[in-house]
Amino acid sequence: MTEQRPNRFADPRLGDDLLWRDVRVKAFSPPVPALFLDRDGVIIEEKNYISTPDAVELLPGIPELIRAARAAGIAVVEITNQAGIGRGYFCWPEFVAVENRVADLLAARGARLDAVFACPFHASGRVPYRQPGHPWRKPNPGMIQEAARLLNLDLRHSALMGDKAADQEAGRAAGLPYGIHVLTGYGNAEREMSAKVSTPAYIVHVVEQVADAKALLPAKFCAVVSDGDRN
Repeated sequence: MTEQRPNRFADPRLGDDLLWRDVRVKAFSPPVPALFLDRDGVIIEEKNYISTPDAVELLPGIPELIRAARAAGIAVVEITNQAGIGRGYFCWPEFVAVENRVADLLAARGARLDAVFACPFHASGRVPYRQPGHPWRKPNPGMIQEAARLLNLDLRHSALMGDKAADQEAGRAAGLPYGIHVLTGYGNAEREMSAKVSTPAYIVHVVEQVADAKALLPAKFCAVVSDGDRN
């Protein structure tokens, strides 16, 4: 049976496959590295299935990290599991309202994301979102791979920052060279599990706060992107 858009929600960023692709810049040429960011517990405070814009609070240091990455020619991409949609706790309009608030708060601090990808599928989700092991749902690498395809990203020189082991598993599966585990959100609870993801080919670094990740941004870039390419 063909999946239908729930509640007749119409937005060009929501595909017929019920996956969210909000690409805010043109594809880069030549390819550039990316900093992939989980949302809850990394960009904003973890508040357990956040669904109202009034509850959005940026984590300290995140605007500065995003500005530093973009100024260095690194794309900054949000990749977020959204099981709250899949489980029926809230719907796409609430997700959009939260994302708009995130964008507004970042803009007020001179920062901007290049793209946002979201996966609502979950093994315990309601129809049409009930699907175990969806390729986009972290720990699977689908969102990273789709971002690389649409934005022309160089994953060999990219990194991912998250607060869960599933984030690091997704980064490793996508072939990134390293990840950053931040001790905000669920970071303390999942620190040991994230450490177990680390291998010689995929190093997991641990930082206390988001701001500490600036020292771990890739040192070499394929290209520096001009402001005109990113507006």
